[in-house]
Amino acid sequence: MWPCGGRRQRRFGGVALLLLVLWLLARRFNWSELVPLRLWGRTLGLQTEHSQFLLEGMPFRIFGGSVHYFRVPREYWEDRMLKMKACGLNTLTTYVPWNLHEQTRGKFDFSENLDLEAFLSLAAKNGLWVILRPGPYICSEWDLGGLPSWLLQDPEMQLRTTYKGFTEAVDAYFDHLMPIVVPLQYKRGGPIIAVQVENEYGSYAKDPNYMAYVKRALLSRGIVELLMTSDNKNGLSFGLVEGALATVNFQKLEPGVLKYLDTVQRDQPKMVMEYWTGWFDNWGGPHYVFDADEMVNTVASILKLGASINLYMFHGGTNFGFMNGALKTDEYKSDVTSYDYDAVLTEAGDYTSKFFKLRQLFSTIIGQPLPLPPMIESKASYGAILLHQYISLWDVLPSLVQPIKSEFPVNMENLQLNDSSGQSYGYVLYETVIFGGGHLHSRDHVRDRAQVFVNTMYVGELDYNTVELSLPEGQGFRQLRLLVENRGRVNYGLALNEQRKGLIGDIFLNKTPLRNFKIYSLEMKPDFLKRAGKKELCSSMVTTLVATGKLDLRKHCTFLAPGYRKGAMRSSFLRSALQDGSYSLSTYLTWEGPNMWTDESFFPMFGSS
Repeated sequence: MWPCGGRRQRRFGGVALLLLVLWLLARRFNWSELVPLRLWGRTLGLQTEHSQFLLEGMPFRIFGGSVHYFRVPREYWEDRMLKMKACGLNTLTTYVPWNLHEQTRGKFDFSENLDLEAFLSLAAKNGLWVILRPGPYICSEWDLGGLPSWLLQDPEMQLRTTYKGFTEAVDAYFDHLMPIVVPLQYKRGGPIIAVQVENEYGSYAKDPNYMAYVKRALLSRGIVELLMTSDNKNGLSFGLVEGALATVNFQKLEPGVLKYLDTVQRDQPKMVMEYWTGWFDNWGGPHYVFDADEMVNTVASILKLGASINLYMFHGGTNFGFMNGALKTDEYKSDVTSYDYDAVLTEAGDYTSKFFKLRQLFSTIIGQPLPLPPMIESKASYGAILLHQYISLWDVLPSLVQPIKSEFPVNMENLQLNDSSGQSYGYVLYETVIFGGGHLHSRDHVRDRAQVFVNTMYVGELDYNTVELSLPEGQGFRQLRLLVENRGRVNYGLALNEQRKGLIGDIFLNKTPLRNFKIYSLEMKPDFLKRAGKKELCSSMVTTLVATGKLDLRKHCTFLAPGYRKGAMRSSFLRSALQDGSYSLSTYLTWEGPNMWTDESFFPMFGSS
């Protein structure tokens, strides 16, 4: 009896051991068990050992993709995550936009579409690990790289340095952000396996002490997972911080770019934190397209070299509101509302050929069947919307906005509004009295474009390229009005400290600086538009503030598809039915026109017929 029983026990033990080994091997590519019940096994987290990553002691490769919760309606977060899983990815990366979470200094918002905890928990539910990129600077073609505009109220502000005014603001922000993040780390049972220290600092590198400060700010608030940095090749050596793994960003796999990582950190795993699956678009330019075969072949080459990868972007989404960024090199170029990015999924979340080619590649590498891709949601076609009634800015201005009186022009950020946080986005109308006409000169103090009116007559525009206008002569005193549009703050480069908007200095008429302004803040927030929409409508489109039309919505996921042509980009979501049965339409921009933001079918516009 005993020998026979021993054989059965040994046979049972052998089978159990075999099953355990197979389970451990399967775990290498099985990312579904992200629940606190497995907390007992979470002690090591993501580690580096020579040329490879280890997760809980097991060899691990990061197959990541970027999806930003603030660029995707909350109703579609899970859909995008399921599509990541179906593509063969195991890790989600996201930035955290400070300027959305603290739009007014000292008032923090992590609700609804900004519910970071819900987004990360949903990633865990769907079996995705997370690399969190909390900034404070994020770049991301996002206004001021995610930094709040109220920081620029300080005339001495030095962003992304250890300047006291900046670090005090960062500390206050992290004091609210990190209590949300810390419980969601891997070692606490959550999905976060790594946290990035700042973002592409090697391309800025104005303060050698700054990266160490950000690292301490994270560690002192309870971050315990692997730290990383992220830079392009030229910035790698300047963006390092001791104790963080350096990663690299690129689109073209230049010879030796991954080996170059060995020159800045020896014997460490290689990771491409941002493999650019496409690129963003600027106003006035064509839609960027990156060949799918070239992209997938490069991804395959990166993986063949043993590196981990994050696809930036897997799904781009939309720069809702006025949140698009801009570039300033030789000239200023604002980014478009669409963040389609020619990514793996379209702006609407639909599949592209890149998705299916990548799915085949990752499936081959993983060697296991992937989940079936979710069905594409049906969309409705509504045809043209006729805007049949309009509200003139000049008719409603006195009753709609109380002006701020100032002897001198005041930039947008320093207007005494929003609990002393200033104005962040939209338009500012500067009004003063002139006698006669003559030569109007901006001295390059317009940020970013001013439509100029004498009384209610449109006479021209001032911007970066046009700095002077001739004003017609006239009898008596007249009103000179400059309607200045913020087209997006620069998000990358060395000019971040110079991103104040509106009139940033004196405007001259016949070489004399203008004085005694009435300044009207036109932020285009929902409450402003609702008040404007209650005013009397007319049929004239001259200097329109709000235009209204009728759209009978059916309950579909509706996306206003991009109409790509040179100089045009139109894109936005009509979101699913809200709890109160109403619908909200996001930003809508037209060629060479200002931002159009709608709420309950009102379209704010500025221009002249």
